[in-house]
Amino acid sequence: MSSVLYSLGKWAFRARWRMLAIWLIALVALVTGAGLLSKGTDNTFSIPGTESQEALDSLARTFPQVSGTSAQLIAVAPPGGDVRDPSFQSAVEAAVAAIAKIPQISSASSPYGSSMSSNISTDASAALVPIQLSVAQPAVDPSTADALQAAGKKLASELPARSQVAVGGQVFAQTSTSISVTELIGILVAFVVLLFTFGSFIAAGMPLITALLGVGMSLSIIFICTSFATIASTTPLLALMLGLAVGIDYALFIISRHQDQVKHGVPPEESAARAVATAGSAVVFAAITVIIALLGLSVAGIPFLTTMGLAAALAVAIAVLISTTLTPALLGFAGIRIVPKRFRPVEAAAESEPESEPDELLGESDQTDEADEEFDEAPADGEAPAGEAPADDAEAPHPEPTETPRQRGFFLGWVRGVTKWPIVTVIAVVAVLGLATVPAAQLRLALPDAGSLDEHAPARITYDLIAKHFGPGYNGPLIVTGSIIQSTDPVGLMNDLAAEIRTVSGVAAVPLATPNETGDTGIVQVIPDGAPDSEQTKDLVATLRSMHDHFLEEFGADLSVTGYTAAGIDISARLAQALLPFALLVVGLSLVLLAMVFRSIVVPVTAALGYLLSIGAAFGVTSLVFESGFLAGPLNVAALGSVISFMPIILMGVLFGLAMDYEVFLVSRMREEYVRFHHAQDAVQRGFVGSARVVTAAAIIMFAVFAAFIPEGDASIQPIALGLAVGVLVDAFIVRMTLIPAVLVLFGDRAWWIPSWLDRALPAFDVEGEGLQKELDAAEWPASEETMAIAAEGVTVANRRRVLVDDLDAMVPEGGALIVCGPPDSGKTAALLALSGRLPISGGRLKVAGYLLPVRASTVRSRVGVARLARASDPRVAVEDALSTAAAIVVVDDLDTVDSPHVRKGIGRALFDARAEAIPAKAAN
Repeated sequence: MSSVLYSLGKWAFRARWRMLAIWLIALVALVTGAGLLSKGTDNTFSIPGTESQEALDSLARTFPQVSGTSAQLIAVAPPGGDVRDPSFQSAVEAAVAAIAKIPQISSASSPYGSSMSSNISTDASAALVPIQLSVAQPAVDPSTADALQAAGKKLASELPARSQVAVGGQVFAQTSTSISVTELIGILVAFVVLLFTFGSFIAAGMPLITALLGVGMSLSIIFICTSFATIASTTPLLALMLGLAVGIDYALFIISRHQDQVKHGVPPEESAARAVATAGSAVVFAAITVIIALLGLSVAGIPFLTTMGLAAALAVAIAVLISTTLTPALLGFAGIRIVPKRFRPVEAAAESEPESEPDELLGESDQTDEADEEFDEAPADGEAPAGEAPADDAEAPHPEPTETPRQRGFFLGWVRGVTKWPIVTVIAVVAVLGLATVPAAQLRLALPDAGSLDEHAPARITYDLIAKHFGPGYNGPLIVTGSIIQSTDPVGLMNDLAAEIRTVSGVAAVPLATPNETGDTGIVQVIPDGAPDSEQTKDLVATLRSMHDHFLEEFGADLSVTGYTAAGIDISARLAQALLPFALLVVGLSLVLLAMVFRSIVVPVTAALGYLLSIGAAFGVTSLVFESGFLAGPLNVAALGSVISFMPIILMGVLFGLAMDYEVFLVSRMREEYVRFHHAQDAVQRGFVGSARVVTAAAIIMFAVFAAFIPEGDASIQPIALGLAVGVLVDAFIVRMTLIPAVLVLFGDRAWWIPSWLDRALPAFDVEGEGLQKELDAAEWPASEETMAIAAEGVTVANRRRVLVDDLDAMVPEGGALIVCGPPDSGKTAALLALSGRLPISGGRLKVAGYLLPVRASTVRSRVGVARLARASDPRVAVEDALSTAAAIVVVDDLDTVDSPHVRKGIGRALFDARAEAIPAKAAN
């Protein structure tokens, strides 16, 4: 990958005008498409397969009059007044008649009918008018909503002074989220942090440009999709929040690496290519983890959540594409000005013009991932297994670092402080985050309703008045519905059902029980004692569902519990059930991915456990704010009591990817230092100082972007933004920059150990571009006028216990041949397998067909055919098979095991013919 990114970065740097034009044209096209095709977002939540959803679908067919959305009008008499006064009653009934004539209104029930007496409060201070619409909430015309509010205002003008009238309900309970000025504050904070980090206005502005371009394109695609898909209003806001955060951070990582390289004298073009190849590789890895986690939201089996994950993953994918293509183009425009003047080399005063033609892409970066089992022998006495730390009393000497870290300020003091007594640090961090997790047990999940709106919104006013005069359950009525086709007296049956349900604990009232016109379906409206998001209502739904068999046996009615409140309970339950599988998915994914990157057991395990601590703390703080009201005022929290149902799973998915970002950027530098000096504690300190500055800047920017969505956000986005803001701070500064260094120092050399069998089984992922650097270093080797098919210098091949090939040197030009002789245990086969990319080398330099090993092992394997005659049933066929792959080089092993002169001659002829056909020939025998 790093080789591809290197060439891509160099091409983008040179073709910067073309790259900029491509992205701007794409942006204009997508924005235009969004303006023409957008149908708006839709906050209708549904879960196929749940009882509530199936009942609603059935009602739409058998009882369409009650399958649409609903509204409510409440009229409150002046203090000491009575809604049953003739003048008050006549005004309300006139309003009911007028409302019934509004388009899309199927019915408006007067509270004064005998069957609706429960819609007059017990003290006669308020009257409630249920309004049923014939269409679902997304299909309600704005004119219908306006007409309902106008009818409420007209009624208020006709009632006695100090009366109150409010119109609300489901029609007005959903609001579209929007961007406010506070989000701009987050961008401003990000710019200040970038300016402080880079010391350059040009460098500080680039991440903002790329991030804003990315979110503009992402949002445009999302709004285009609203023309044929149902997308909740939270979806684009989540994509905006996440796209801004990762877009800024990804560009930050690349530009930071580029700046450091230019300061050390690397030409801007070469530096941009290397920055994209190295930091860009880590960025791509981090983005892949975020995308996988977001796509993993589909495990819940909830369509709107899957759509949310897809949209957020799209925003991340576009962010990483822009970071790796447009960022190097912008670096091309900046040239040497990307660094402050005091860091510019003198010779760079007059910047040269870049070449116009791009380099050919180098191809993929490959890691050797194949070894031969026959060389994995038992250990010799006294030898330690490969990959295993030596015993304390036999530790191999290591060279002391010869240079001190450049930054000896704050970050060096930090890492020394947290690693001085590592066990104390570990215990303290785990204890503090464990305590912060405790409030998470009280976290209650629910879908947002009118009670979570701003207190001045009409629907919220209606909600509060209904709760005050009738009880909280009237804001979340349940519907018990089902088939009554076997009944000969549908009306009597429904009355009997209503009477039975009134006796159920938790039922406040049953204002309506009626069959449909054909008498095959009935509905019973049930008012709970508790609020829609209360545990009481949840328990009542469970009780009514547990009575299914009783209703079927007693009344012959197959009943289900549905309605908006029941659907919300079902959604919360489904999401709660999905949390554990999703947690196992992301934790398991982190273990595998980090083991691939760091070739360690300790690093991925501690990273995963640290992620769980971060998640727990984020949930705990969110519960304190939204359940207990801690800091609810300063944070402008609209409503307390619960958080939106999908907050936990969204938070887990997003924070997983961000945690992996910080883990990779911090620990990869530590591993690099350990590989270089083999001194565990110094490696942690050096790596920390080398990467902590950019990780700190990234975390502060993430926090600022997320926190900016809290004060003016709605009930859907506020808990998500708060959880992410807290999670980023905890994960970056407490887990990654405090706990992880302490753990790595505590384990010492064993922190970088991995079993040999697991090391062989796991594919490798070069996140820091080590392989590319080796290719660059070997670009001019070998210095020969002839093109070499094979170039080997000091090549060593060893298994876990012994050296198989020692100090092999060979230079084979194209068309030449290399003959390797020796007895079976001489290492001959190991040498041939190493030359063909089938066995990793452990030392020296080796190029085969122009590709450096082991970096480009898979490419070499595709260009080298191998015939192992001792294992072949027909040696001639084995050679012909190796030649049939059109390989540039052919390796023939164990030719001396072929006894038949005729077969030997046939093999020789096949090789000669293949050499003759390929001019110049590339055969090694």
